Amino acid sequence: MNNNIEFFNIVDINGNAIGKASRDDCHSGSKLLHPVIHIHIFNSKKELLLQKRKFNKDIQPGKWDTSVGGHIQAGESLENALIREAKEETGIDINLNKIIPLKKYIYESEIEKEYINSFIYFFNGKIIFQKSEIDEVNFFSFIDILELIKNNKTTPNFIKEFELIKKSNIL
Repeated sequence: MNNNIEFFNIVDINGNAIGKASRDDCHSGSKLLHPVIHIHIFNSKKELLLQKRKFNKDIQPGKWDTSVGGHIQAGESLENALIREAKEETGIDINLNKIIPLKKYIYESEIEKEYINSFIYFFNGKIIFQKSEIDEVNFFSFIDILELIKNNKTTPNFIKEFELIKKSNIL
């Protein structure tokens, strides 16, 4: 068996694991519902950290996206995925007691269907981003983010998440 193959849980509409499939199978147009985490990181100025996806990514290359986003591996807990992805993508050792739930929902694109667990986190330290998957990171004001969206420089899923953030009473 190839140890480089990633496996994700397949979940029902409530996020309960009902099976597993490879990353390739989940991203093949099969629409197998698989769980992901998103963490929106804000600084004390209420600016939102975005990451610019590498141009070699299989989905939405070169677009600005959620601060931290990643798949929950098969058999991995939500909490462990939050810790792992935050550390991998930003170098942040998140405190799970300070993470704020935003929303759980299903997002469907042309090639995949994801069960998204979305969160907000406040952080003012140094960001050390994952250069193998991310071209750059930057904190943006809401006005700057609206300009990125207007110019088609963000992922469609981030646009949905940004609407959720604006509607929340968290900030």
